[in-house]
Amino acid sequence: MSGNKTHKIPDFSAKEAQPFFLQGGDTGVLLIHGFTGCVSHWRPIGERLHAAGYTVRGICLPGHGESLEAMAKTTWKDWLGGARKELAELRKSCSQVVTAGLSMGGDIALILASEGDVAACIPVSAPTAVKNKMLPFTGLVSLVTPTIWWRSDPTRATMVDKTYDYGYPGFPARKGMDMYKMLKLVNAALPNITCPVLVVQSHADETIAPESADTIMKGVSSSHQEVLWLEEVPHVCTISKEMEHIAQRMIQFLQAQVGAGTP
Repeated sequence: MSGNKTHKIPDFSAKEAQPFFLQGGDTGVLLIHGFTGCVSHWRPIGERLHAAGYTVRGICLPGHGESLEAMAKTTWKDWLGGARKELAELRKSCSQVVTAGLSMGGDIALILASEGDVAACIPVSAPTAVKNKMLPFTGLVSLVTPTIWWRSDPTRATMVDKTYDYGYPGFPARKGMDMYKMLKLVNAALPNITCPVLVVQSHADETIAPESADTIMKGVSSSHQEVLWLEEVPHVCTISKEMEHIAQRMIQFLQAQVGAGTP
């Protein structure tokens, strides 16, 4: 985190940054982006899942894809509640549903899976803890610094597809407390998860605690668990050079555990 205020809010009106619904077969996949992120982070993989026959719903969490002012007006309850509503919408067109999420979206996907009636769950770069130890204290930080800006990373531009790299350059400091609450919720939810789980994480993830994948694998009660470890790609790995690899593994996992897409 840093105090750099030179970053600009991207133009979220771009077509890549819009929520999407791709009608396919009777199995639906809900794709959830992360904290300060955007549905664009899932668009390429969403298209590949659809090509494999699945119905895909890529969502925008409340307060995201707009402005930092909009994010400041939302809380973890809004993010989780928004995802629940989107899952309910997906159920209307599919007989079985799968939750998949990136970063905090992976935590939300796991929490939804713990609430039952989810055929499978795919958390990607999902934290059970983060490397930045200041997260629990962002409420105090907000008294001095209302906005926390992500550190500039010149190598990131070379590691992800810029076409889909939308998201806030920072976040309202108090929202760090909401992210911290989500970490506590997901750790408590893990034992209640019984559906098949595919965990995806990069050894080079610069954001989440490296033991997160292992914590998820050990914490869930699922009889079928898989993990895909990636190398040399960042936290937002879904738009990295490993995108195709992730998509193929997700499709293989879904075909084996919940069935093929369109018959």
